[in-house]
Amino acid sequence: MTTSSFASPSPPPPPAAASGIPAPTSSNADRSVIVLPIDPGLTCLRGLSPRRLRFEVEYGLERGTSANSFLFDAGCTSNGQPLPPVLVHPPGASFATPYLEALSALVPADAALKVVVGHVNPNRVALLRQLAERWPGLMLVASNTGALLLHELWSQRQPVPAASGSSPEAQPPLLPPLPPIDVVKQELSRELGGGHRLTLIPVPTPRWPGGLVAFEERTGLLMSGKFFAAHLCGESFAEANPSSTEEDRRYYYDCLMAPMARQVEAVVDRLDQLPIRTIAPGHGPAIATSWRSLLADYRRWGESQGRSGLTVTLLYASAYGNTAAIADALAQGVARSGVRVESLNCEFAPSEQLVGAIRSGDALLIGSPTLGGHAPTPIVSALGTVLAEGDRDKPVGVFGSFGWSGEAIDLLETKLRDGGFRFAFEPIRVKFSPDAATLHTLEETGIGLGRQLQAEQRRSQRRSGSGGLEESRSNPAVQALGRLVGSLCVVTARKGEGDAALGGAMLASWVSQASFSPPGFTVAVARDRAVESLLHVGDCFALNVLAAGRETGPMRQFLQPFPPGADRFAGLELETSPAGQPILPEALAWLEAQVVSRMECGDHWLLYAQVGHGGLLDSAGSTAVHQRRSGANY
Repeated sequence: MTTSSFASPSPPPPPAAASGIPAPTSSNADRSVIVLPIDPGLTCLRGLSPRRLRFEVEYGLERGTSANSFLFDAGCTSNGQPLPPVLVHPPGASFATPYLEALSALVPADAALKVVVGHVNPNRVALLRQLAERWPGLMLVASNTGALLLHELWSQRQPVPAASGSSPEAQPPLLPPLPPIDVVKQELSRELGGGHRLTLIPVPTPRWPGGLVAFEERTGLLMSGKFFAAHLCGESFAEANPSSTEEDRRYYYDCLMAPMARQVEAVVDRLDQLPIRTIAPGHGPAIATSWRSLLADYRRWGESQGRSGLTVTLLYASAYGNTAAIADALAQGVARSGVRVESLNCEFAPSEQLVGAIRSGDALLIGSPTLGGHAPTPIVSALGTVLAEGDRDKPVGVFGSFGWSGEAIDLLETKLRDGGFRFAFEPIRVKFSPDAATLHTLEETGIGLGRQLQAEQRRSQRRSGSGGLEESRSNPAVQALGRLVGSLCVVTARKGEGDAALGGAMLASWVSQASFSPPGFTVAVARDRAVESLLHVGDCFALNVLAAGRETGPMRQFLQPFPPGADRFAGLELETSPAGQPILPEALAWLEAQVVSRMECGDHWLLYAQVGHGGLLDSAGSTAVHQRRSGANY
């Protein structure tokens, strides 16, 4: 397969700024677009960025990203009628400069280009405006909800901090008029040039209400947009093998799909009926040989969410994606604790669905942006429903993003407090977009809420005499399992530099050497451990082996509850490994290792790590061990 590349030059600044959307925070010089021929008359344009585009939880693995779009050449119908070129799933304005250069080389400016918009947000609309300027004959194709969002967002300008020395009288540039929209109200098929035929399927979800996927019949290519994606930067059209992207696709699912698992399962069921040969998502490599396994994984991951007996209802609206990013991070934390999340976008959720979710949830989180000093009308309406239908005995939480004021968050907090609701945590206020440290704190906040609900559930079960946990502890097999002895260790991890550095630690006793050559060991990490997000494949950490007789101090330090965002190492005198990982001086020994693989094991992740460095701090001491009476708990 041949590729051609259109690299983005540093100057001039990207046209995105001229459309009212701020330029990306990272340099545009590391963005490029490559052209991948797929089939005669069908080309993939892939935007590549080796760095994360935004500080959103979905980019947390920091493996860059890619944005896939697909161009069908112009042609004629079987009876000779001309057909225009069709572009499916264009990227956002982050790739504007190299993308427009690549597309201009393939489509003349006088072409009546049709653009299938599978996902609508302000960043995507910013690029569509530039397409409308370069191709005056442009027509958009969108779902019914997608068309409504396009009308709403086309003339909106995202608020940005005032630039130093800028004139307040300066007028923003004029925007091109909204092109005509071909509205897809239900599933339909269209003939394309070159003998291709495209089926368009609306797939609305709370996170992407305007979702639209495209299936090309002759090639069996499913252009799935946000579904089955992974944030990876790579030039190969398809993945090398399933294991090469498994962790990335699972992480993407946990970040964005898990909070709406029921709706996602319905989409998967519909797509499974198509004669698919290859799935090409909006981000990451295509899946050519293992797409059935990936669909099965989506169902399995969704079932694990559904098994939870507890549910957190998450209501939000998001004008520019920032409040949705906060919601994603909170939801991921809640899900990691083993509690199910029911996510609803208040702008599109029917009233009966809203009432049902409010009544059935064991906790309620509600988030809003502040627009012109006010909360959006759908949030005000949802708040009224919460006040009328919500259970005051269940915890609530408030969150939101804002540009300068944050009145919407104040409104939510005041009304809920005055209404007699109890708060699970203090209101979360994020100015503009959350950064890496804020996202980490948000995940920990979600984990804390999930643990709180589980503790309340256990207390309720004890009061009712259900005794499920006690029966488990008295099971002879469970008692025998508890006799497995492990070394007492402290896992410490640090990632990033400067203000963006993240750190974490946990006490571990499920540790075992796993290989001689190369030297390696395994450690089991519970899903709800905050440090787990710092222990993905490729991450480094330190294993501090505790000394018998001197384990009390470190155990006291790392068994205590930490509030979200707290520094686990505050007040400690630490040394560092060659890779900058924290080492406890009072430990018996230390090992610096890199995560090579991860395996899902029920409520834990089993990590295999290879040792790079290590040392004995006390050659005369002995290892502290953890003796348990039951295999039902630590």
